[in-house]
Amino acid sequence: MGAIARVRNLRGSARKARLVLDLIRGKSVPEAQKILSFSKKRVADDVAKLLKSAVANASQKESKTEIDDMFVSKVFADDGPIMKRYRPRAHGRANVIRRRTCHITLEIMGKE
Repeated sequence: MGAIARVRNLRGSARKARLVLDLIRGKSVPEAQKILSFSKKRVADDVAKLLKSAVANASQKESKTEIDDMFVSKVFADDGPIMKRYRPRAHGRANVIRRRTCHITLEIMGKE
């Protein structure tokens, strides 16, 4: 039995989040938790919290779930809305600063 957890409008680009997500795709849940705890990327803390939420969702759906038997089956990051801010520059010009966000979806499955 699987469980899905999603986080939406997470501050940070999807491209940077994918670097962390590629590390845990296909790994068992305890191994993924270890990888995320030692990662230096800022988004790793948010992904660890999302993984913890997916485990809680799985245990809520089915009470007899073993965390050691579960693995990360799908995990991906999509672009979210971009907040546009403007910075004044020389000669009356303005530069656009894009504050990017992303949506991360994580699915865990039990080994059967």
